[in-house]
Amino acid sequence: QIPFGKEIEGMNILGLVLFALVLGVALKKLGQEGEDLIRFFNSFNEATMVLVTWIMWYVPIGIMFLVGSKIVEMEDIMLLVTSLGKYIFASILGHVIHGGIILPLIYFAATRQNPYLRGHSEHPDALCFIPPRSVSSSATLPSMIKCIEENNGVDKRIS
Repeated sequence: QIPFGKEIEGMNILGLVLFALVLGVALKKLGQEGEDLIRFFNSFNEATMVLVTWIMWYVPIGIMFLVGSKIVEMEDIMLLVTSLGKYIFASILGHVIHGGIILPLIYFAATRQNPYLRGHSEHPDALCFIPPRSVSSSATLPSMIKCIEENNGVDKRIS
């Protein structure tokens, strides 16, 4: 049998990414004339980030009311509490196994270094447990860049 492609409904992500790359190269090639459009896209990106920040601050309130309405509709609240407790326990156990055993084993297999003896106090993954920074994963970006540049010797242009 000869495989053949089907036309699929939906967005052409690969085409969109390719177009964005080609447009970026073309704008850079234009030099000063392309700088205006590049500044526009940078400003648009900054405005989008402000909107995302606003949404991230107000979404927990909306989720609280959605969950609260479902809790009020329930007849057996103990069933909810026990099910939720089991879920939370399974989730925490999975995170402990993955983060405390599996990832260090992969790190050890790849680097042959003890992952528990290295200075990970400022590692971006550890920052997610600090409450003020847990608002967004983008809050760890500066420390991620710092770790990449200083600890791993990656060039600033790449990071």
